[in-house]
Amino acid sequence: MKNDLIHPNSSPKKSRVLTFGRRDRSSSGKLHEKKSKMAQVCSEVRTALPSTEAEFVLRFSDRIDRSLASLLEQARVLMYGETVGAQLSQTSQVILDFAWERLNTGTWRDVDKEWRQVYSYGCLFKAVCLCRGEPSQDALQEAIKTCDMGLLMGAAIMDNVLQRLVDILQKMVKKRVLENEGPCEVHSAKKVRTECVCVPEISPTRAVPRVRCPALECFRTNYLIPQKPVILEGVIDHWPAFREHQWSVGYLRTVAGCRTVPVEVGSRYTDEEWSQTLLTISEFIDRYILRQEEGAGVGYLAQHQLFDQVPELMQDIRIPDYCCLGEEDEDDITINAWFGPAGTVSPLHQDPQQNFLAQVVGRKYIRLYSQEETERVYPHQSRLLHNTSQVEVENPDLQRFPAFADAPYQECVLGPGEVLFIPVKHWHYVRALDLSFSVSFWWS
Repeated sequence: MKNDLIHPNSSPKKSRVLTFGRRDRSSSGKLHEKKSKMAQVCSEVRTALPSTEAEFVLRFSDRIDRSLASLLEQARVLMYGETVGAQLSQTSQVILDFAWERLNTGTWRDVDKEWRQVYSYGCLFKAVCLCRGEPSQDALQEAIKTCDMGLLMGAAIMDNVLQRLVDILQKMVKKRVLENEGPCEVHSAKKVRTECVCVPEISPTRAVPRVRCPALECFRTNYLIPQKPVILEGVIDHWPAFREHQWSVGYLRTVAGCRTVPVEVGSRYTDEEWSQTLLTISEFIDRYILRQEEGAGVGYLAQHQLFDQVPELMQDIRIPDYCCLGEEDEDDITINAWFGPAGTVSPLHQDPQQNFLAQVVGRKYIRLYSQEETERVYPHQSRLLHNTSQVEVENPDLQRFPAFADAPYQECVLGPGEVLFIPVKHWHYVRALDLSFSVSFWWS
């Protein structure tokens, strides 16, 4: 049975319109200017939301506690009230705390979608509250972070309202930064520290073959069907990431610096000290790319939601034409972002789908073993790491893993503008030789 917490016809009272503190009054010139800026912020935030309270429909099943449903209703009423203030802030935080506990109970796949939606509603109420009055730059940043948490941990609500709201807020933040500080792209790019890393000498007998812009049927016949790795040259030269918007640390900070993303902390995910944390992209750049914090260690941005969170970056890339040879629709292709400093390592592992690894910035050393060599690469026995080798590829312990020395492999250094085809279940090891930004496309 469904619970309609609010329905357009449930009350004869007139629908309230979103007002954001309309009662504030001032006759002075300075306060009038502040009110003008405040009205601009409120007006833009309102465009992401239903214009009236009656249009903001909350509908959940009885799996959601009635007490929490009442809190959601109360928060909605407060948001459309004459003033948006402390009471909404407190109510939204209670909703978030309640939902967060449910999201972190048991395994993630068992979390009911409705509880993830409740969390998203809590994020929406909190973000709107942070935008009340004349929000400071810090308040806008916090509102963006709140929306990002909803996008990362919650589920889509109201036609993806959190994404619409965060797009609006991000433009406000960028505008204020440009007005107050000016562009920072060149300044940021000059700060990147370079590191001396070992570049392996590629053996000609083991080098991954290269082909320039092969026809679809040629790729299908010679590489896809026989499942042979190959480097494709010239197939992504048209990307805006190489032309109109050349990717760099400064560019990433400019288009997405205020966005909160998951960051992997540690040299590789098999290390005991490896962990994950949430940082804004600017914080990640300062801490792990520019190395402004002593003892920060190695951090790596590896996630599949970055392009959903930041549409500007998605517009800079294109899905390779060769993916049309797969069995799935374009919407089913998983696009991952990989951004990190030199020396970052992905241990030898295999993926469940075909993979195009496109290199945009920097170089990577990659070694590949076919699926037939599975026994000789010694996968972990645990269910969690069964797709990952126990062997440290460039410094193997041959006493523990003697058969690894006899496993044939291919290798390459993948440079900007090159795309490596990694067949499904092929074992691959990756080490960044420079500051690196890659995009991978997983397809079936």
